[in-house]
Amino acid sequence: MALQKTYDLFIDGRWVPAAKGERLAVENPATGDVLAEVANGTSEDVDRAVAAAKQAMPGWSRRTATERADDLYRLIGLIKRDAEHLARTITREMGKPIREARVEVAFATDLLRFAAENTRRLEGEILPGSRSGEKILIDRKPVGVVGAIAAWNFPLALVARKLGPALAAGNAIVIKPHEMTPLAALELARLVAEADIPAGVVNIVTGDGPRVGVPLVAHPDTRLITMTGSTSAGKKIMAAAAEHLKIVRLELGGKAPFIVADDADIDRAVEAAVVSRFGNAGQVCTANERTYVDAKIYDIFAARLRARIEKLKVGDPLDEATDMGPKVCGPELEKVDQMVRRAVEQGAKLERGGARLTGGLYDRGQFYAPTLLTGVTGTMDIARNEVFGPVLSLIRVDSYEDAIRQANASRYGLSAYVFTNSLDRIMKINAELEFGEVYVNRESGESAHGFHHGYRDSGIGGEDGQHGLEAYVETQTIYLNA
Repeated sequence: MALQKTYDLFIDGRWVPAAKGERLAVENPATGDVLAEVANGTSEDVDRAVAAAKQAMPGWSRRTATERADDLYRLIGLIKRDAEHLARTITREMGKPIREARVEVAFATDLLRFAAENTRRLEGEILPGSRSGEKILIDRKPVGVVGAIAAWNFPLALVARKLGPALAAGNAIVIKPHEMTPLAALELARLVAEADIPAGVVNIVTGDGPRVGVPLVAHPDTRLITMTGSTSAGKKIMAAAAEHLKIVRLELGGKAPFIVADDADIDRAVEAAVVSRFGNAGQVCTANERTYVDAKIYDIFAARLRARIEKLKVGDPLDEATDMGPKVCGPELEKVDQMVRRAVEQGAKLERGGARLTGGLYDRGQFYAPTLLTGVTGTMDIARNEVFGPVLSLIRVDSYEDAIRQANASRYGLSAYVFTNSLDRIMKINAELEFGEVYVNRESGESAHGFHHGYRDSGIGGEDGQHGLEAYVETQTIYLNA
């Protein structure tokens, strides 16, 4: 199945051109080739999409929970049917290795499956009243039209993460995929139509932040805004949403610490450190950004880590043997390169990498070498700011307690990793580490039935699981008297 050369907006169950007739080019970051052109929407298009969602809401919310689940199950079946096409679409527009893209498609189906399975688990409560014969009913109702903004690093899964619970709870949704990676979302829209999900329940408006994202957040008829992206963008969204007191769910940046205690399984920790740092070229909010290793095992860990990084194959992301593809675009590559150069200026040692790759395919795409920095300290910029690229910063610590202290000294609080065989340390993790999710003796990768959320500058609210699903409903209290 081939990609289309041009895509319109998906509004009210139909493909319609943007109001101004303008288009954006979508490039393959591995080759520089233009994959397709998509409609470049504006506030007029947002108005049309929100109006369609608002009109579709009453009928959709009145459907039974099982009817909504059935619609989601049909969509899941179609995604499975077209899984390889969707994976290749992700790889071409984003640069993610095909093996990882297939995992993303599977995760997207898991997210939708959880939503479908739990449509009947949005339960109300009945309480005894304060008057004779009275009952107090606490009901759960859909919040209204959802405005969803997705980041570029998981073009399909981030859309599914928002679409699934929104629809399961009875809401209609307007989705803005990232302008650099909109194709997987638009291919999903084709499947939404094929699944016979009612017109207007799902709408997709492509375009950039100022022309589409800002109007979507500011629109008086969007009741909930869910966004995955940078911390700076999240703060702007929260400020803009305040005018109408919207519900806001923000999944933002991270600076995950990766703690390797003196009693850790070193080989297991090395493998997880590499997978959690160089997967998706490091373009993951939960990626291992700060690797703290106890001084007693630092040298052996560092040696094995260097050897493992040397084995990474960087190349064509459609090649089954490729471990790491390109950065998503030139500006992102330059940002990472500048951060590495600044780290060296501040005293870090460049052990390997630290430059754009050149020659052959590398000259056409945005390929950056897997990079290892040692001698990193907590005062350096690279230890404080999110890199979002294939750079592993290795930090020697005096003890496990020193690692915990340095890990918590961050404005971010999304994910953390701990490798230890001490039951005592493991049992204290929830009290000692100030992060929304912690991976113990394993690599990254959240589950659809977990709860993905962060503290501090990593966002508010959260996604996935029952807690994430309940974010898409609000309560209504009714005092029942005969």
